[in-house]
Amino acid sequence: MPTDNPELTDVESKPDEQHTSTPTTLTFMCVRNAGRSQMATAFAERERAARGLADAVEIVTGGTDPADTVHEIVVEALAEVGLDVAGRTPQHISEATLIESDFVATMGCSTLELDGVDTEDWPLEDPGERPIEEVRPIRDEIERRVVALFDDRFGER
Repeated sequence: MPTDNPELTDVESKPDEQHTSTPTTLTFMCVRNAGRSQMATAFAERERAARGLADAVEIVTGGTDPADTVHEIVVEALAEVGLDVAGRTPQHISEATLIESDFVATMGCSTLELDGVDTEDWPLEDPGERPIEEVRPIRDEIERRVVALFDDRFGER
């Protein structure tokens, strides 16, 4: 039905994308899921929220041999930039989860190749037993990579 209000015409002519499309699944993994992948996940959650992509992006994290806790130095480094991961528990990641992902970033510890899944290995040092002065550059590089990933896939904000 035609209308003189262009805003209504645009709304009427477009399907409700939030309900008709499948979210993009971004997965961040490493062996222990206690450092780098936790940082990447925290930055990805921040980007998803800042860009209003809550219904469009699913974020998954895990490890092949998860630790009992997130490294305290990682909790400290993320707290410095306003991100709270205290209380998070490293999780196991299954091959099925990886295969169902649209994008998988490994953290310098894999040559993972999955058919039909965009994979990248981010060559990053393990922050686990390092002093905060050495963890900050790792954190900052992870943030840069996550922002670039979101810019590439969803447009710059």
